[in-house]
Amino acid sequence: MTGYNISGNSSCDPILTPHLTRLYFIVLIGGLAGVISISFQLVKMNTRSVTTTAVVNLVVVHSVFLLTVPFRLSYLIKETWMFGLPFCKFVSAMLHIHMYLTFLFYMVILVIRYLIFFKHKDKVEFYRKLHAVAASMGMWLLVIVIVVPLVISQYGNNEEYNEQHCFKFHKELALEYVQVINYMIVIIVITLAVILLVFQIFIIMSMVRKLSHSLLSHQEFWAQLKNLFFIGIILTCFLPYQCFRIYYLHVVAHSKNCNDNVAFYNEIFLSVTAISCCDLLLFVLGGSHWFKQKIIDLWNCLLCR
Repeated sequence: MTGYNISGNSSCDPILTPHLTRLYFIVLIGGLAGVISISFQLVKMNTRSVTTTAVVNLVVVHSVFLLTVPFRLSYLIKETWMFGLPFCKFVSAMLHIHMYLTFLFYMVILVIRYLIFFKHKDKVEFYRKLHAVAASMGMWLLVIVIVVPLVISQYGNNEEYNEQHCFKFHKELALEYVQVINYMIVIIVITLAVILLVFQIFIIMSMVRKLSHSLLSHQEFWAQLKNLFFIGIILTCFLPYQCFRIYYLHVVAHSKNCNDNVAFYNEIFLSVTAISCCDLLLFVLGGSHWFKQKIIDLWNCLLCR
């Protein structure tokens, strides 16, 4: 793992590896493909649906984040940050904001589908289109009014940083109140993820028991099957970072100097969360006739055994 070391001022040097460069290229290409693909489908969707509203907001979150990815790639390739420290803080914070907002919208989509299943409804939707717009605007207003000012006023402002080296704000985590907030966020995210997983397993098992051979002919089953995409992304992209975060916070709190190995892995896990940008592409592919046919063939094959 070359390309990083410990500097004398207890600050990690930039972690620059070909792996991160390739990863962000995949994120950029996959994310753009997903946003473009889902945009064509959104035209046909029910605009009053709560799920559709959540997907639209998910598209917005991914799009805003993808705008920052080229700057990350520029830094990884040139090994020097040329856009100023304030913008570095924004790009750095955007990766975290993207992760948590994406998780939030996943929760909305999954909870709505769970309600549809347990309450035996066909769909959950707003009374009017205007209500859907108002809900989205209200959420984004909260982000702009609360999150953005907090990022500007608190993120990376307690220490001095090199303007040519970006994304290295680990020293902020040594502050006690920052640690408490981070531990709380980690616990909440992991707990919610486990709850969502338990509900999803219960629903899938219930449908398998009740419907058995006619399972694949029910639209609700396909909707629940799509939920596995979101659950899968939470488990593979978000949870590893959150679990490692506990160890990372402990190391930062009890170490005066930067542990290069821990910092390296933290950066890797954090970067993996960006892969969630490809979720929309998977969502579109998951709804395709080809995918459904493959699932049907697999199910029939299992029943024959």
